[in-house]
Amino acid sequence: MLHTIEVDYAIPEQGAAVMQMLNEYAMDPMGGGEPLSPFVRDNLLRELAHRPGVVTVLALDDDRPVGMIMSFEGFSTFACKPLLNLHDVVVTQSYRGKGVLRLMLNELEQIARRIGCCKLTMEILEGNRHAMAAYRAHGFAGFELDPAMGQAVFWQKKL
Repeated sequence: MLHTIEVDYAIPEQGAAVMQMLNEYAMDPMGGGEPLSPFVRDNLLRELAHRPGVVTVLALDDDRPVGMIMSFEGFSTFACKPLLNLHDVVVTQSYRGKGVLRLMLNELEQIARRIGCCKLTMEILEGNRHAMAAYRAHGFAGFELDPAMGQAVFWQKKL
């Protein structure tokens, strides 16, 4: 039976499911196409367990992990409220198109409302058209303050 849970990093089985899903995502072309490094495999769960504002949702088919959303709390200065940023999202290949993403987004939205968030934010690769359509169907849209200035663009500088 398909259901979702909010991950408790003190429960080893839930941490193992997170690592399984994250590695599956990392090996997908949308995640870079390579498995997680030994450093990440050895340290990530401990780091996540100690960081405030980590919210992770797992989708399970009975006990089998089939999807995950890793999100982190941020803060909106204009709203003076917290927000959740979807950082990693994965659905197992054989479960795509079966409502897993919708189920996880509904769970994450409930959590966000419970902790007083004003919005959910995310980045997505522009070539991931199927996922974009799914997010749009759930109410996500590009961010802009003034249409004349255009939509926000996500950049990075690796350190």
